[in-house]
Amino acid sequence: MAAQFGRRLCKGAATTAVAAVAVAALSASQAPGVNDHGRQAAADATPSPDASASDGSATGNSPYYTDLPPLNSPSPSPSTGTGPTTPGTSEAGIPATVLDAYKKAEAALRDAKPGCNLPWQLLAAIGRVESGQARGGRVNAEGTTISPILGPQLDGNGFALIKDTDNGAYDGNSTYDQAVGPMQFIPSTWAWAGRDANGDGKKDPNNIYDAALAAGHYLCRFDWDLSDQRDLDRAILSYNNSREYLNLVMRWLEYYRKGTHEVPDGTGTLPGNRSDNGAGASPGPTTPSTPGTPAAGGPKPKPKQEKPGGGGTTKPKPPTTPPPTTPPDTPSAPPSSSPTPTDTVHHLEDAGTAKLTAMAGDTFTKRISTRAETKAGKAVGKVRIRFTIVGDTDTTFTGGESVATVATNSSGVAVAPALQAGEKTGDVTVRATVVGRMVAGLDYTATVTERAADALARTGDAALTCAPGGEFANQVEVKATYKGAVADGVAATATLIKSADDPTANDKGPFFKDADGKAVRTLAGLKTDAKGLLKLPKLYADDTTGTFLLRITTEGGATLTVELTVAAAETSSPSPSASPSA
Repeated sequence: MAAQFGRRLCKGAATTAVAAVAVAALSASQAPGVNDHGRQAAADATPSPDASASDGSATGNSPYYTDLPPLNSPSPSPSTGTGPTTPGTSEAGIPATVLDAYKKAEAALRDAKPGCNLPWQLLAAIGRVESGQARGGRVNAEGTTISPILGPQLDGNGFALIKDTDNGAYDGNSTYDQAVGPMQFIPSTWAWAGRDANGDGKKDPNNIYDAALAAGHYLCRFDWDLSDQRDLDRAILSYNNSREYLNLVMRWLEYYRKGTHEVPDGTGTLPGNRSDNGAGASPGPTTPSTPGTPAAGGPKPKPKQEKPGGGGTTKPKPPTTPPPTTPPDTPSAPPSSSPTPTDTVHHLEDAGTAKLTAMAGDTFTKRISTRAETKAGKAVGKVRIRFTIVGDTDTTFTGGESVATVATNSSGVAVAPALQAGEKTGDVTVRATVVGRMVAGLDYTATVTERAADALARTGDAALTCAPGGEFANQVEVKATYKGAVADGVAATATLIKSADDPTANDKGPFFKDADGKAVRTLAGLKTDAKGLLKLPKLYADDTTGTFLLRITTEGGATLTVELTVAAAETSSPSPSASPSA
């Protein structure tokens, strides 16, 4: 495949149509049916009704590479030698550092969100389509691109209109946003989706490890299960909302699933066609650099690289040098003068959000609703509202994220995902803001309360008796419930009280033992287990006989009082036939 980078052009309908036809033609020629995972290929699957719904997109729907995978299956090989290759071998090769980042991201998501079932091949497919695997693996030893990878500025001139959201911090553009890095995140998405995967203390969209992990979390939000074709469609479309994009990513996904291998960094095959009619144009560096001249501050190029299979070295193939992009001071075509919906937003209003309260560990039953309005109070649809959980809390949105972006509907209302209460109790602030518009945010307060129970009951009915100075044979076990459901993790206290009317701790009678074997008659800091059960330690008795009370209380007001009996053993009476001795 030609490794050429041409000049960036504005989006052309003709090439987009040709790309769509090419995808369709390849879909037919590869005769997709049931794939090796037992699922129907995306090009032939009936899309779900809401498959195109998203909360914006990771890339701002920026241009992408339209090169198709070869018709022949790849021929994976453990070697990266320079001998003859069979059709598909070079396209199946993924630069070593890039491949490592994808696999590490898959492993991290397997632990963090096992229900997502994210395959690293999906990250590879998106990375191929978005940046040609970081422009053929032009990354340094830490995984950071030798020069920045930037998409065109999203100024509404042939692309989406997304005004600057990061003051140029990520893309160097303080007027409009641009997609950044090997996974092509726009700054407003990276602000909440960004991750520090390599542990250097930075969330860098230009680092393939950070970007791959961020992409994995982005694709796994909303509790999507990527082994389900409908959820997989939704996830891919949320990355770039285009049916052609979905089909293309699915083709590369299936291609990489059939086999791949690593190649030295900087030697990957470069794509040649783009959806914006920029044949060979890359999301290019702001300052072009050749393999022999890395960007300022970057590492010096290594003359040789070890073969992944071991046994010698091979010189990396120098990728074709991309031409300079338009200089920063060159004015672009003026954007449309007509205001966008975002431009008309004057303020945000609450849209009837009910009181937000949940116990620790539970999902909030109510959700935040925010309405975008003009100065005259008219609803504004198709505006992105960002909901951010602020402050020191472990409460998240469902799916584990602290930020969610949702588009307003025709009534101007955006409904945030459900909140999942963490274990930290107290008030949590959720802030709603307009993406791309400097208007005052709207704060909501959600309250996380202690886990509670409203009922306690013993799990057995055996009598609790003991001889003076002895040990009770049976331990007390209770089950806590809340509104009939198991109440797990509920704090409880057990006290041997003086009487039903005097709940203070008794100074005689039955007792527990502490770690030193000393008598204690109050146990605090107890908690029910996952089944709502609480089994108390063994009870002992002093020499005092009588009936005593054990009271168990929980957070939420549940109370249970249990009777304990300490009595001397009965002695047998003398036989009637016995007579006193003479």
